Amino acid sequence: MDTKNIMIVGVGGQGTLLTSRVLGGIIQAGGYDVKLSEVHGMAQRGGSVVTFVRYGDKVYEPIVEEGQADVLIAFEKLEAMRYAHFLKKDGVLIVNDQQMDPMTVVTGVAQYPEHILETLSESHKVVSIDAMAEAKKLGNARVFNTIIIGVAAKSMDFSEKEWLDVIANVVPPKTVEINQKAFKVGFAG
Repeated sequence: MDTKNIMIVGVGGQGTLLTSRVLGGIIQAGGYDVKLSEVHGMAQRGGSVVTFVRYGDKVYEPIVEEGQADVLIAFEKLEAMRYAHFLKKDGVLIVNDQQMDPMTVVTGVAQYPEHILETLSESHKVVSIDAMAEAKKLGNARVFNTIIIGVAAKSMDFSEKEWLDVIANVVPPKTVEINQKAFKVGFAG
């Protein structure tokens, strides 16, 4: 199998690290070599976080080059725009339709761009979901990232059952049921 490249971008506190652990788990369970790398950002809430996940028969480097990502998972619209150039021409951009103002917008130094999803759709295959609204319907806003994993899973080579098993192994035991429900919402969407 050729190496597949996945990039996860978001804002600190949105669960990008949990997401990369779930992806790493499913890939290892599938018997592939996997390399994970958090290359940018700060762990504190509000800072930009970027994680690369590469997998295949043999992976030598953890870093995804510009124009090489098969799937770009963005937990926030501006982060999707900021990193879209990493996507391959035929890659898929999965975007949480959520706006989180960066400090420059909060302080009035900059304005949050308008029509981000429309602009991205002009040159990329974009799949967007308001995962926060869907998570609130489930009664737990914190599982929005698992909904996005469900959406992303449709662009990957693993079965729903394989994903659900890995989620059960990675998330805290008390949250397995709600996270599996959240995954199913994204996967069915």
